[in-house]
Amino acid sequence: MSDHHDGNGAGGPFDDGLDDECYDDEFDLASLEEELRQAAAILDPVPPDLCRIAVEAYALHDLDARIAELTFDSLTDAIPVRGAEDVPRMLTFHSGDLTVDVEVSEEGLLGQLMPPQSASVEVLHGPRAGAALTADALGRFSCATPPTGPFALRLRTGGEVVVTEWMRA
Repeated sequence: MSDHHDGNGAGGPFDDGLDDECYDDEFDLASLEEELRQAAAILDPVPPDLCRIAVEAYALHDLDARIAELTFDSLTDAIPVRGAEDVPRMLTFHSGDLTVDVEVSEEGLLGQLMPPQSASVEVLHGPRAGAALTADALGRFSCATPPTGPFALRLRTGGEVVVTEWMRA
């Protein structure tokens, strides 16, 4: 006679030697999650700068603002051009019928709102507002200082507030 049981795999090559009664139906997922959190905190801790940036970004969260989503980033979406060096980064954000095109280079930041309209524009860096800019009647705005680190744009057009997704320069 063989040591193998019926055809369900018990006693076969994948048998771990434990009966089904050994498994607890009331497995404590909360304690497992806590143990995994502690292990991750020890083996792969979150960098302090990332925590600070996350807290600063949340502090700027504007409940009344619409979020303009990133729909194009030349770092990931553009086709590279042979021989081109120091090419500006092109970003496009959309929120409803508003489009924000932004060019980021070593010379600074250029942008345009479509449809063209006047607006106040703030370049956000953490909890404090950076440069306060004004978009002209054609929707154009510029800043001579390039953003460093994470940044976002807050646009005030009429009675509406739009904030772009946060980007790393």
